[in-house]
Amino acid sequence: MKVIDMYDAPHTGRTVTSNDIKISARNVNVFYGDNHAIKDVSVDIEDKMVTAFIGPSGCGKSTFLRCLNRMNDTIESSRIEGTICIDDEDIYDRRVDPVQLRAKVGMVFQKPNPFPKSIYDNVAYGPKIHGMARNKAELDEIVEKALRRGAIWDEVKDRLHAPGTGLSGGQQQRLCIARAVATEPEVLLMDEPCSALDPIATAQVEELIDELRQDYSVVIVTHSMQQAARVSQKTAFFHLGNLVEYGETGKIFTNPEDSRTEAYITGRIG
Repeated sequence: MKVIDMYDAPHTGRTVTSNDIKISARNVNVFYGDNHAIKDVSVDIEDKMVTAFIGPSGCGKSTFLRCLNRMNDTIESSRIEGTICIDDEDIYDRRVDPVQLRAKVGMVFQKPNPFPKSIYDNVAYGPKIHGMARNKAELDEIVEKALRRGAIWDEVKDRLHAPGTGLSGGQQQRLCIARAVATEPEVLLMDEPCSALDPIATAQVEELIDELRQDYSVVIVTHSMQQAARVSQKTAFFHLGNLVEYGETGKIFTNPEDSRTEAYITGRIG
């Protein structure tokens, strides 16, 4: 690998090359009207890795996640300052099409939200919009591949034309993951993807997240510290709109550098 630049990753003691960085944020501030929701956040998120955002409710972790595919653009009162680059491209450059960006940066939401369409059409929707298939055979192949990546193909292959809303909660969430990966994104954002699921479905989705990092940079917001410890390699702790600490997950949970991180991990704040 050609090394362009090298530096010590913050709080990790591990040397990271710029080739490893997928997302780079610098001095990001987010305002909703007069509310200063994100305060001067800078972070580098590595490729082919699960990065967890943790912190108390209202700390800014979901707001920052939504910056990474410009979902905050849909909120009229929002204003964003700073720079966010994916593969060294500024995603807030006016030449960047947000629709194309969201094909590259897939998103899975807190509550499973399949479209009121068939299982097949849920997954085929994105590839159709982006012209990824020249014919029905190619579309069939894309849909099957995505459902396999979503670890749900074997459960739905005989009822692809049944409504996606008829699946169980856990199956619906895996369908939504399949829908997100169908456009061949490079980054997958997950906003508390297991909070509406039972423990068995949660375990299935967590297992899937671990598999997905082989192909994607995965960023997950979770209210569960146990989940962050199980699925992520890097963890960022947010508090009152600030990124307090970021580093290797094991170190964040066992030997944090900031007293606020330790207070949250041990349950004294939150």
